Amino acid sequence: MLHGKLEPGYEPLARTLEQILRGPPYGGAAICLYEDGKPVVDLWGGVKNPQGDPWEENTPSVSYSTSKGVAATALHMCKDRGLVRYDDPVAKYWPEFGQRDKGAITVRQVLTHAAGLYDVRNIVGHADLLLDWDATIRALELAPASHPAGRHHGYHAVTFGHLVGEIVRRVSGKPFSQFIQDEIAKPLGLENFFIGASEEAIQRSARNMGGAPGRDVDETTAHARAREETTKQNRLRLIALGLNMVGIPMNPDRLHRALYPRGVEMWDFSSPEVLRACIPAANGLFSARDLARLYACLGNGGSLDGVRLLSTPTIREATQVQWRGPDGVLVAPMRWRLGYHAVFSRLGIVKAGFGHAGYNGSGAWACPLHGAAFGFVVNAGMGTPIGDWRLLKLTTVALACLKARRRRGGVAA
Repeated sequence: MLHGKLEPGYEPLARTLEQILRGPPYGGAAICLYEDGKPVVDLWGGVKNPQGDPWEENTPSVSYSTSKGVAATALHMCKDRGLVRYDDPVAKYWPEFGQRDKGAITVRQVLTHAAGLYDVRNIVGHADLLLDWDATIRALELAPASHPAGRHHGYHAVTFGHLVGEIVRRVSGKPFSQFIQDEIAKPLGLENFFIGASEEAIQRSARNMGGAPGRDVDETTAHARAREETTKQNRLRLIALGLNMVGIPMNPDRLHRALYPRGVEMWDFSSPEVLRACIPAANGLFSARDLARLYACLGNGGSLDGVRLLSTPTIREATQVQWRGPDGVLVAPMRWRLGYHAVFSRLGIVKAGFGHAGYNGSGAWACPLHGAAFGFVVNAGMGTPIGDWRLLKLTTVALACLKARRRRGGVAA
């Protein structure tokens, strides 16, 4: 059963969410859609934890890489204020970063995943280091890049957030978590919007369904997880072999090194310990309502309801496609903007859309062409690093509903 509200014409979107919640992977979810700066769909349902407690109106959920779009927005705000320039070296603002021949890496290359620092497995060693901001920053400072700056675009699945977040911290003088609260959440009235969550928000949050139990596991479970990890690597190699045979380059070892720091298979990303930390590439705790509101602001030229986060010229530059080729880690052509990627639907790439999706299927996007912004959070299913079929389906139905409403109203979509 769904709760919330929706405007007439969006009933197919509600039915789609109901279908998703009725089938595996069982859990809970919420969606929110803005049209022309106003919420027209705000729905939630299912359960928020393995105990079966119902998903509530104020339930936030860990959203993995959906956090990257939020992190990028923070850096664009610093650029808008004259604190940073995209084509300056990162080391201009973060001098220690220039070690190990990284002095030429620019802010733009960080935002477009071209810095060559995607190899989190070797950079941080064990995943637990990510719980310590300063230790992770020191590891990035001491790490050599995998290739010269700008030579390749390879998804920085885990390191992106700390790279962007430390630049924000250096130029703004605020810890990254505080910047998100002071400069984005409070001005826009976002009540469930954290990277480095408060205890109160953690108490209300959804827990992953069927995910890793945490690090306090017995030896049998640990061995089982190790076998799963080996199986996963072997499967990746088979997929890579097939793709390479048809001319699509894929390096499974690179993908594994970018996505899986040692020990991360034992993590529960929805656990209090992980949610308290600041991991801007992977542990944002958001509601669908707040994600949609942020992207409604971005899609409206940087302002919403009298609150301006960004200037229109900065938004325009930040959302221009920087790279159209295949990503060196994900293989797929992501159409990288400055920290955002393309919006995908079952009908292909959504023209003029930008946003970011997450590993468990969550995602958020804006499409100025249609006056739309969308947020989706969920606590069940692994998805892919860039969302899954649920987000594709919801996006497709949302845009179809929007176009149908505009046709009936005599407005060209």
